[in-house]
Amino acid sequence: MSHPHLRLALALLATLTLSACVSIELPFGQRSPLQEATVLGSEGPKIAMVDISGAISMSGSSGTFGIGGNESLPARVRQELDLARHDPEVSALLLRIDSPGGTVIASEVLYNEVKRWKAATGKPVVAQMMGVAASGGYYVAMAADWVRAYPSTVTGSIGVIFVDLNVAGLLEKVGVADETLTSGAFKDAGSPFRPVREAERVQLRSVLDDMYNQFIDVVAKGRPKLDEARIRELADGRIYSARQAHEAGLIDAIGDLPSAVEAVRARAGLSGPSRLIVYHRGGAAPENLFSAALPTTPEPAIRSFAEALPQPGFFFLWSPGLGLPRP
Repeated sequence: MSHPHLRLALALLATLTLSACVSIELPFGQRSPLQEATVLGSEGPKIAMVDISGAISMSGSSGTFGIGGNESLPARVRQELDLARHDPEVSALLLRIDSPGGTVIASEVLYNEVKRWKAATGKPVVAQMMGVAASGGYYVAMAADWVRAYPSTVTGSIGVIFVDLNVAGLLEKVGVADETLTSGAFKDAGSPFRPVREAERVQLRSVLDDMYNQFIDVVAKGRPKLDEARIRELADGRIYSARQAHEAGLIDAIGDLPSAVEAVRARAGLSGPSRLIVYHRGGAAPENLFSAALPTTPEPAIRSFAEALPQPGFFFLWSPGLGLPRP
C-alpha cells in the first residue's frame, strides 16, 4: 500500500474509533462519571431506576484496542446504588430486570448490594421483570420488597447448573492425549480433556447442592408466604410464565413498567409529583423509562475460539441457546 493510501486508511480507522467512543471514554481508559437523567416527571422526590440487564457476570468487557471498556454489571450497579443512597431526594428504588441469570457469585453480589441499600436507607425497592428474569435474574429480584412481571415475562428456572465441556473424544481422534499432573485426585475435577470420574461427580454434586440450598434460602426470605417444601417443588429448574409464577406465589403482581412506577410511588408514600431518574455515562441521555442502558464501548465482533467455548463453572442461569458469561 502506498504511503498516501496508508495514511488515508489510518485516518479512517482513527475516525471510526473516535466516533465510537470519544463521547463516552476519557483518555487513557478512564470512564466518564455517572450522570443523572430524568426519564419521567419533572419535579418532586426521585425514584431511582437501576437496570439489571443481560448475562450477570463479574467480568467487564475491554474497549477498542484495549482502551476503556465496560465495568462489570455488579460494579456498575454498586456505583448507581451508592449515588442513590447518598441522594436525600431519592425516595425509592426500581429494579428493571431483563436477565437469564449468570454466574453464582455475580448474582449473589447483586442480591447483597440491593439488600445493603435497603438496610442503609430503609427505603422501598420494587422489581419489575421485563422479557426474562430467570435463575440469577430471579435471585436478584428476591432482594426487592415487591416483585412484578409483564404478562409475557419468563421467570423461574430456580436452580444451579454446572457447565463442563468434554472434548476427550475429539482429542483422541486427532492424536492428542491429556498428560495433566495434579497434586490431588480432585485437583482437575471437571477437566474438559477427560470424562468425569464418579467420585468427582459426587463431589461436584455436593458443591452444586450447597449452592442450590443457598438459592432456596434466598427465595424463602423473599417469598415468606411460601414454605420451604413448596419452594423446593417449584425450584426444579423449570421456567414459568408470569401467570404461572403469580399463581404459585413466586411474584406479587402482573403489570407493565409504567404501572410499576405507580407501585413504587405507592410503597414510598408519594402522592404528589415525582421524578423517575436513571444514571448513565456520557453520550446522549436516556429519553424515557424504556431507554436501555447503552454500553460505553462497542462489543468486538470477533472473539477468540477459547472465549467462545462454555466456561466451566457453577451458574444460576437459564441457558438454552445462550453463550455463557465469563465467571
